[in-house]
Amino acid sequence: MIETNAPQHYRWDDMTAEPMKGRITRRMITGTSVMIAEVRLAKGDVVPLHAHHNEQITYITAGALHFTLGEAQDREVTVRAGEVLVIPPHEPHSAVALEDTMDIDVFSPPREDWLNGTDAYLRGG
Repeated sequence: MIETNAPQHYRWDDMTAEPMKGRITRRMITGTSVMIAEVRLAKGDVVPLHAHHNEQITYITAGALHFTLGEAQDREVTVRAGEVLVIPPHEPHSAVALEDTMDIDVFSPPREDWLNGTDAYLRGG
């Protein structure tokens, strides 16, 4: 991450995709108070149950993710290409890719666990 107050220009294609669990990959860009990530999942990939203090906006640009939400995991929603899900801070959630999927996630504030590598729920085998 470049430490500067000057505007920065990035190209996703120039950034290395970080391999995560399963076939999930991600690329991230972080500003002072917001983070954007491109997350790619293959059909069947699972994002395990987790929660965080960050507000999350998930925009599916291709494919579909099926989310399970809430403390009791009793709410479900499938988010497809062209749709957005807003996840409030501290909301437990998990997801499974129903097909090969590209997801743009926006977090405020930036996810410290993603930046410092302590996001074990996404790093398992």
